[in-house]
Amino acid sequence: MNDYLDKILRGQPINYEAFLKQLPEAFRRRHRELFATEKVKANRWIVTILDETAFTELQDLAQTPVSRVDAAKKGNSHRHGTEVSFLLVYHQGLVHSRPDVVVIGTKSSDMGFRRARSVLVVENERNFYQYSQMLDFASETLGMHLRLMNCDVVLGGGNRVTRGAILDWLKGYEEVFCAFDYDAGGLQMFSTISASLGDKATFVQPRDWQPWLPLFRNIPDATERFTRAISLAEGLGFVALTEAFRATGKFMEQEMILDE
Repeated sequence: MNDYLDKILRGQPINYEAFLKQLPEAFRRRHRELFATEKVKANRWIVTILDETAFTELQDLAQTPVSRVDAAKKGNSHRHGTEVSFLLVYHQGLVHSRPDVVVIGTKSSDMGFRRARSVLVVENERNFYQYSQMLDFASETLGMHLRLMNCDVVLGGGNRVTRGAILDWLKGYEEVFCAFDYDAGGLQMFSTISASLGDKATFVQPRDWQPWLPLFRNIPDATERFTRAISLAEGLGFVALTEAFRATGKFMEQEMILDE
């Protein structure tokens, strides 16, 4: 957005249609009152400011917020990452059935337990609650014996674990096993984690997908998401998973693991 606004101020041509897509809805509805345009070539317009007050307000909204509160004042708190995050964790030191909480700030973390060598990050809440079954599944697919004595279990749903501070916290483990949905979202999460953690990160998946094909039942809500999943799987070198996508035309949610 700032790049477009700067070019408008300098009288440089922009892709006006792309610019409109980035405008907040209130400004987009009024764009004919705010701007005049002159097309100079294909997909390029010179834009003249008609309402200086509204343009100044738009510049203020486009500035990167300095905090979550500042972002809220600008109309969308999600434009700034949280200064603190909370993770639910099952670990060997628990004396009850409830998971523990880790508080992670931008510069420090507060945890009341000694972390294990490895960690299993589980995307969905129900699977996280059934952590023992998920440890069994990970053990079988990875070919190793995982229990709370050697592997903590973390709830990582909603892209929570892709936040910078949490990725830094995960670096404290020697191995990070990622049990995510087998779809575009799950693969994108793993791709982000892998880019940060490198060889520490492993995607939990069966070696042979053939017996699991009947459990691919989630129909992609858009063709783009399906093609994105295939592209991600290919890019990550998950040949068998790519073939499973193509064979079924569907995704597999990790809750299906619990029914096996």
